Amino acid sequence: MTLIVVIAIVVLLVGLGVVLFNRLVRLRNKVEEAWAQIDVQLQRRHDLIPNLVNTVKGYAAHEKTTLEEVTAARTAAVSAQAQGAAAAGQSENALTAALGRLFAVAESYPELKADANFRHLQEELSDTEDKVAFARQYYNDNVREWNTRISSVPDNFVGMMMGAKKAEYFELDDGAGAAPQVSF
Repeated sequence: MTLIVVIAIVVLLVGLGVVLFNRLVRLRNKVEEAWAQIDVQLQRRHDLIPNLVNTVKGYAAHEKTTLEEVTAARTAAVSAQAQGAAAAGQSENALTAALGRLFAVAESYPELKADANFRHLQEELSDTEDKVAFARQYYNDNVREWNTRISSVPDNFVGMMMGAKKAEYFELDDGAGAAPQVSF
């Protein structure tokens, strides 16, 4: 009889371990999926920027420094994506600031503001910024849930066995994540 009770307890503990392990795997996959969505939107943003810079170049050739800053910030942001959420957030902040300066330059050129290609690119970029904000929120929600689970009993025991580590939040500076204003 005692042997049956011991076997039943062991089976229950193994079953609980399997359930907890599967839940943590599912959460880890959601965090990875959410990061992939941020990556897609950031790539879209990075793809739009050269077109925007080239459009502005035609009107504002003497604003070379601003255009070079935007290009350098974009390059840094693309390379920082592979370094994790913290590095990506930092480089995206710099890119957002450079884009703000680019749009300030564009304000000085009424012909540029009226250019259909520029307006389309600016609207696309604004739309992409909104999508980045949504993807960032989704990612951070999943990171919060993951970090809470691997820190809470009994999930933390299974998490330790599977080598679970806290995930980084994707954070932008205050106001850096705001979509660029499109005004004519």
